[in-house]
Amino acid sequence: MSDPRQDDATGQGVPAVLSHGMGLDAVASSWPALTLDEVARLLRHYPQVAQVGAVTRLNWHSPRPFSSACVADTESGPVFVKRLLRVIRTADELTDEHRFMAHLRLHGMAVSDVLQASDGSTAHAEGDWTYEVQRVGPGVDRYRDATSWTPFINTADAAAAGSALARLHLAARGYDAPARSIKLLASGFTLFNTEEPQEVLSRIGDYIQERPALADYLAQRDWQQEVMRVLLPFHARLSPMLHGLTPLWTHNDWHASNLLWQADGPVAVATVLDFGLADRTCAVYDLAIAIERNLIEWLALPSMPVDRRSLVHIDQLDAMLDAYEAVSPLSALEAAALPALLPLAHAEFALSELAYFHGVQKSAENSALAYDTYFLGHAEWFNSDAGQYLLDHLQRRSDRKNNLQES
Repeated sequence: MSDPRQDDATGQGVPAVLSHGMGLDAVASSWPALTLDEVARLLRHYPQVAQVGAVTRLNWHSPRPFSSACVADTESGPVFVKRLLRVIRTADELTDEHRFMAHLRLHGMAVSDVLQASDGSTAHAEGDWTYEVQRVGPGVDRYRDATSWTPFINTADAAAAGSALARLHLAARGYDAPARSIKLLASGFTLFNTEEPQEVLSRIGDYIQERPALADYLAQRDWQQEVMRVLLPFHARLSPMLHGLTPLWTHNDWHASNLLWQADGPVAVATVLDFGLADRTCAVYDLAIAIERNLIEWLALPSMPVDRRSLVHIDQLDAMLDAYEAVSPLSALEAAALPALLPLAHAEFALSELAYFHGVQKSAENSALAYDTYFLGHAEWFNSDAGQYLLDHLQRRSDRKNNLQES
């Protein structure tokens, strides 16, 4: 990836920024990069920054594909500025995640401090865009260029991430806001959180009809038959355990790149970032997402015709789960539900990505990738040798926990 720090100091130029693509290669960003002038105009709405002094430099641009974001140096310290299309997040939808972050901070979790604008809001809407501004939290951004579906550097980082996720789940208790109703780029647990397979199909049908771009794309696909063939067999394993999964607001994008890391001393997470996919799901769902994001090298699978087990990081999996359970032990039912839920954890986000790729980005290639490879293909992978290897390992962990509790 090229050096992103190419801003014209006058703010007149547009920096050359590359973005994470849907594969291993960086691509041209879908959205214009933030400029110095744009950030300066925005920060006039934020008295905590504006009263102290001006923005002086944009020193880093995020390579994330669904938004434009940067770290801006100001005379009152660095701030993180993020801009999204309003069709992806309205100001009210951003405020939902900011309220959750405030709850976590109140209960001792280290998350970024979201700044308030002069009207008291934490999100600013202007034209087609929605903005948010956060103080840069403590810690080192060691994974800032890492994509989802790439592993931790080592088991120590995996353990630190597991411990931090458990602390977040403990801090989230008592936050009882309803589930979000966002339609694009949403990671939820609503479609499969029912014991009845026909209800799953009904919920997916409603989900599709509420998103015209999704309905348009899937009008050419026999999605009901494909869901019945690929996804409902996994749902049948999960459905008897759904009653034991307590609803909880969760992060839902727990990857190493969304964490700032302690600079000195023992390996630890210093700040948790990016609550854009946070929603009301359950702890087991969030753990499944953490496994799916960090411990399976999905992007490398096509280039590995043999020995695909090596792309499943079992040592890091055990380190993450052991550290999680040292802080917040799973019940026997939750441990059993984890391998049952894992093959379905990606599905809702994949559908929302499809709505984005077809309706907003207008990309036939990425739309097909979201449906065939993500929505269906990732679930089907769990029937492969490498997928069964991972699920069997989780099942053995569950069996050991059940035997210990019975003895």
